[in-house]
Amino acid sequence: MSANLLMEILEMNATPAIDDLIRERRSKRGFLERPVPLDMVKDILSTASYAPSSSNTQPWRCYVVTGETRDRVTKAAVAEFRANHATLAPEYPFFPQPLHDPYAGRFNTFRGQLGDAQGVHRSDKSGRLRDVERQFLFFDAPVGIIFTMDRRLEWASFLCYGCFLQNIMLAAKARGLDTCPQQIWSLQHHVLRAELGIPQDEMVIAGMSMGWANNSMPENCMTLQKLPLEHFASFSH
Repeated sequence: MSANLLMEILEMNATPAIDDLIRERRSKRGFLERPVPLDMVKDILSTASYAPSSSNTQPWRCYVVTGETRDRVTKAAVAEFRANHATLAPEYPFFPQPLHDPYAGRFNTFRGQLGDAQGVHRSDKSGRLRDVERQFLFFDAPVGIIFTMDRRLEWASFLCYGCFLQNIMLAAKARGLDTCPQQIWSLQHHVLRAELGIPQDEMVIAGMSMGWANNSMPENCMTLQKLPLEHFASFSH
């Protein structure tokens, strides 16, 4: 076998580093008390900004909170959740009501798996509320990010935003950090406007926790089942 042919075979069978990052990325729901350098966060966001967007419109806007600002925002968000959790409404619908199968089945399987890992039964309403409340603490991560988008844009810009968020999570993972994307922060748009000066013409899309994961927590070590290729892809020749 020639050296050139051997190299071609090795290159074909090599797994690019990005593939490993994609497979290893997990949403983490507990973090260590270890600070993240702000320059690292800036580098992650700058790298993520190379995400594709429709006609290069780049619809993302980020509010990074750390230190005293993070503590003030989380305190206000927890207080709001405790007082009004039954009436908080997001800026856009998360799921249709009712959620139909097969999505409802996957949702319920995940929620049951997460509850088991956290030691909270689905019938334990107060325990479930406590775990939701942890989301508004950024799961104790040292860095929280709130994402907004000009509300005059159309829903297609959410496609662009998804690319941007995925880039952030992968860039963070490449640096040894972990993240948890959190739609639920859209419930807190009133609090976030008051605390961060977010204007009314910006829609709160989501939040994200970022830090060094505490992998001693069972919920950070769950194995999630992903659909096999034949369940979501078809190929025509």
